[in-house]
Amino acid sequence: MIKKEKKQAVIKEYQLSDTDTGSCAVQIAILTARINELTEHLKANKNDNHSRRGLIQMVSNRKSLLKYYEKKDLEACRELKKKLGIR
Repeated sequence: MIKKEKKQAVIKEYQLSDTDTGSCAVQIAILTARINELTEHLKANKNDNHSRRGLIQMVSNRKSLLKYYEKKDLEACRELKKKLGIR
């Protein structure tokens, strides 16, 4: 789990307006931060299969959000992918 301060920083960086906490860009950025932290955890704990399943679910959820965001706004999605380092 990411800490509250880190999550708030991610939201501030990717929000579109002052009250935006749930847009596609923000959700994708939060998922990416959680995925990165969980990946580091799994490097140290190779046999943690329950967390691995959670990681796979998060990656799948992010993939679905990215697919929707591409349909909605292709250019913004490409910029977001570049900024987050997602292929």
